[in-house]
This record gives sequence, C-alpha cells and structure tokens, in this order.
Amino acid sequence: MSAAKSKAKSLKSEALPYRRGVGIVLVNRAGKVFVAERIDTPDAWQMPQGGIDEGERPRAAAKRELKEETGTDKARIIAESDGWLTYDLPADLVGKVWKGKYRGQKQKWFVMRFEGIDSDIDLAAEHPEFSRWKWMSFTQLPRVIVGFKRALYKQVVAEFADTIGKLAAKRTARKKVGKRER
Repeated sequence: MSAAKSKAKSLKSEALPYRRGVGIVLVNRAGKVFVAERIDTPDAWQMPQGGIDEGERPRAAAKRELKEETGTDKARIIAESDGWLTYDLPADLVGKVWKGKYRGQKQKWFVMRFEGIDSDIDLAAEHPEFSRWKWMSFTQLPRVIVGFKRALYKQVVAEFADTIGKLAAKRTARKKVGKRER
C-alpha cells in the first residue's frame, strides 16, 4: 500500500468511534490470571473481553462475558478500572472487524476473583472464541498478548498491580498461618 493510501485509511479509521466493551482479569487462588488463545488466531492470547450490549451496565456485561467466554460465573468482582482504556485495531483489520463500524475498543476493566475450580472452566461455548487456556503471572501478560493490544495490557497491569499483589500476599499469609497451626 502506498504511503498516501495508508494515510487516507488511517484518517478514515480515526473518524470511526470506539466500540464500548469490558475486559476481565480473572484471578485464581494462587494469584495467577486466566488467559486464553483465540480460536481464530493461533498464538494470540488474551483475557476475557467483549462488547457492552445496548442498555447494559459494564458490571453486568463483565459478568455475562465471563460466563460466555469461560463457561463459568464462579467469580466475584473485586476491583474496577478508574476510567475507560482504549486500543486501536491495526489498519488491516479496520473495516473487517465489527462490520467496519469501529476503530477499536473503549473498555472498562474488572478484576474478578475466581471462586471455582479449574474444571468449572469450559471453553465449549455456543460461539467459542478460545481454543485453550492457562493460568499465568499477571506481570507476564503483555509478553504473550497480540501486538496491537500490548499497550492496553500494560495499562491494565499498571492499574491493577497493587490489587493483584494484595491478593497474592493474602494467599501467602494464609499459607504461613496454616503451617504454624500444624
């Protein structure tokens, strides 16, 4: 693509709005976070996320998206991002994703504490988005995320690092108390 065409496409995408959505940082008892590989893009990992339906509140959307994408609702919200975080689609995806109506997403992020067991997670949804999943260190997320979402994930990690750290510290403290009681 010529530089002129690329610039024109970029200007066109900048005129498009952001799609409103939510993202979920699902944290297990070990302080690890859920990530899953996109079914349509091998090696593209992400946390659960999705759009907010007309008239739906972000918290309700986060709970719905978690259930739709992971098969479980065994989680509770423990934190919410202060504001809305955005990412832009790469130029080659603008016009293809979301019927070409949006340039990217504007998301409200939530930390949820997973209160189930691993077998509660079931990716075989009505419209599956993921092929496999794993638990990983929160700070390692930006390394495995698809490139165009990396800056967003760095913001999510920065905003929730203390929250996730406190959850991990509580777990460590409980383990130490349990060992002393034996």
